[in-house]
Amino acid sequence: MIVRQADNDGVRLTRRAEKRLVMQARSGCEEAARTLVDTHKDRLFAFVWRILRDHHESEEICQEAFLRAFDSLDSFSAEYRFSTWLFTIAYRLCLNHIRRRKSLTGELDFTTLESEKEQDAAVQLAESEEARRLKDKIWEAVDKLSVPQQAAITLFYREGMSCEMIARTLGIPMATAKSHLHRARGRLRESLAGLVSDWSQVHALREAVS
Repeated sequence: MIVRQADNDGVRLTRRAEKRLVMQARSGCEEAARTLVDTHKDRLFAFVWRILRDHHESEEICQEAFLRAFDSLDSFSAEYRFSTWLFTIAYRLCLNHIRRRKSLTGELDFTTLESEKEQDAAVQLAESEEARRLKDKIWEAVDKLSVPQQAAITLFYREGMSCEMIARTLGIPMATAKSHLHRARGRLRESLAGLVSDWSQVHALREAVS
């Protein structure tokens, strides 16, 4: 079972290091496989949980995603990042799980909500009670979006993926990924009208969207 530890978002593998670990894991190196799991498990869990909203189900999906990834390492293409491939597997597992539950829910997108503002004011806001209340309201609005939009927004904000990488991860055309982001943004603006007058506030909360 995959046990989540404190979030390690600051620890990210370079493409070269990731590639080396994948090659070692492919050759049967348990330490390399363990490093890949430890590096990605918290971020993967945050992504899956945002879609499923159930701790136990999210743990199971993450475990299955890692198992499938390592079982299929021989077919992994070094052209892509291991993280992108892993998130793709997890996303498909989430969709299948949701279909089994027969309860499809929203997409996710925060992309263009931000505008450029003073950094100091953003830090103050992020630490304030108002910011915490705003985050809750934002995620309430996000939860009303569709699953693809929720996935897109998490990948954009938490993983820092471009539209091209989001499209590749979710297995959709880039135009569709952009559309998810654009529509979600519009719906969030509607839902949060009156609560958010300055959309740079949403940018200030970027680090807290997990």
